[in-house]
Amino acid sequence: MNTKHTWTWALVAATLFAFIFFFERHWQQPAPGPEPVLPNFKAAAVTSVQVYPAGQFEIRAERVPSGGTTWALTRPISYPAEAARIEALLAALEGLTPAVPPLTARELRQRPKAGAEYGVENPQATLVIQQDNYSRQVLFGALTAPGDQVFLRVVGVEAIYVVDAGLLKLIPRATNDWRNTAFVDLQPLVFDRLLITNAANVIEFQRDATNNLWRLTRPLQVRADNGRIAEALQKLQTLHITQFVSDDPRADLEPFGLQPAELEISFVNGTNSVARLRFGKSPTNDASRVFARREGSAAVVTVAGDPLGPWRSPADFFRDRHLITLPGTIGDVEVRGADTFTLQPQSSNGWRMASQTFPVDAALADDLLVTLAEMKIVQFVKGAVTEPDLRDYGLTSPVRQITLKMPAAAGGATNAVFAQLGFGSTRNDNVFAARTGEDWIYAVKLADFQRLPSASWQLRDRRIWNFTENDVARLTIRQAGKTREILRLGTNSWSLAPGSQGIINSFAIEETVHRFGGLAATLWVERAVKDRARYGISTNSLSLTFELTRGEKFAIEFGGMAPSQYPYAAVTLDQETWVFEFPRALYQLVSSYLTIPAGTP
Repeated sequence: MNTKHTWTWALVAATLFAFIFFFERHWQQPAPGPEPVLPNFKAAAVTSVQVYPAGQFEIRAERVPSGGTTWALTRPISYPAEAARIEALLAALEGLTPAVPPLTARELRQRPKAGAEYGVENPQATLVIQQDNYSRQVLFGALTAPGDQVFLRVVGVEAIYVVDAGLLKLIPRATNDWRNTAFVDLQPLVFDRLLITNAANVIEFQRDATNNLWRLTRPLQVRADNGRIAEALQKLQTLHITQFVSDDPRADLEPFGLQPAELEISFVNGTNSVARLRFGKSPTNDASRVFARREGSAAVVTVAGDPLGPWRSPADFFRDRHLITLPGTIGDVEVRGADTFTLQPQSSNGWRMASQTFPVDAALADDLLVTLAEMKIVQFVKGAVTEPDLRDYGLTSPVRQITLKMPAAAGGATNAVFAQLGFGSTRNDNVFAARTGEDWIYAVKLADFQRLPSASWQLRDRRIWNFTENDVARLTIRQAGKTREILRLGTNSWSLAPGSQGIINSFAIEETVHRFGGLAATLWVERAVKDRARYGISTNSLSLTFELTRGEKFAIEFGGMAPSQYPYAAVTLDQETWVFEFPRALYQLVSSYLTIPAGTP
């Protein structure tokens, strides 16, 4: 064998193998997929769609000239269209490809009755699509034998395609299939007045241009519940048509309860009506729905009746039941009750009290405003109030008066009054109330009223003292004429002082003393107490004295149980005795580890 020739042929073979490998793997383009049924078709460019269901009138939808995806039906009626359904059909057509290779022109010439055979001669639906420079007519024929595919022909193309039959579900069979079922779209409407006619009753709302809040103007001039109005409007926005009943512009509306309408809602901007909705009776076979019609549309439809419930309510339903709605920021708060005091906001989000030296509990001051903001009117007692009315309800000289002011303007020294509230006599667990500038007497819950402070001392900072367990040198316990002293020797180390007897738990005492260092009252009960016995405090009551390493002493006495089931306790602050409700969890530790059991010497 010639070795030279052998190597030559081996080199040729290797070169051919490399060429085939790289050509097939890297240079050769992948096999193309099936050609689209509608080449050059762009769903976003379509301006109109016509559908001819077999045996039915033409259904035509046109894209609204403003652009976007908003569509309108123009035949056989003019009506807003369900844009999402039209867009879904167009998107499916844009991506439509045959399921199997189409029948070619040559194959069709060999089958002269192919049009009838495949159902495209008398199609079940015809679709005409128009875009800027493109128009196509698509014929949908018969289903294939399994029924999951359909024969299709594009007029002007000598071919018959087989495509997924799911496409037929996107083609309307009747006009109503493409009608927009939203009863009304309030979002684009601009209106500042609402009129509700419910039988013979008329309710009117006016929106304030400065704060965008609604106010009742008829039949009463009062504040409106903006939350309820917003909720009622939202229910209208979500109202959907359940049935298209009639499109006859000359239809007799009286049988539907629409002439006159049982309920009418008008949206007005200035003096111009921008929308009017009419609602009537229920169909005889369905009490959950009512007939409805929009002004400017001939269509009589049915909609669900429940969302209309608020609009059928009397005027009082829409009245603002908050005694007051506070602005984002507030200035001074003046309270006249057991004493008179003024809360003044501080730049550090805290409060100070004019004419008082003790610190203010910011949480309690904030709770005063929260209580006012959450206070609900439970009854609109009387309107057109006279002086005798104020006297009868205890409001000539109210037992509590709260004046709220706006923050002082930059560089200003005074605050303008935002609102003034007066609270009068109590009746049936309610308290009568009035608001300056409103000619009404209201009733609020007594329990809500009792959350309001009546005296300045009730807002004192509830933190009683501040020390750590490391600051304590000695703890003295007195109870029922007996005394026990406990010394702190170090961390978690306590010992009975000479002369004291009993058993102690150093770890438990350490934890209890630690919690006492940050003691805060649950609720202030009385200031400058003269009669401790009212709270179950006597010479035999349990008392604790914490003596610090620096010589200071902090003492506390315990009494009986408050109605809230918190124990009473007393301390001396600013040379006055203050009684408060003691924290329940800490009292359990006190009862377990800082008492002198009966029988102890």
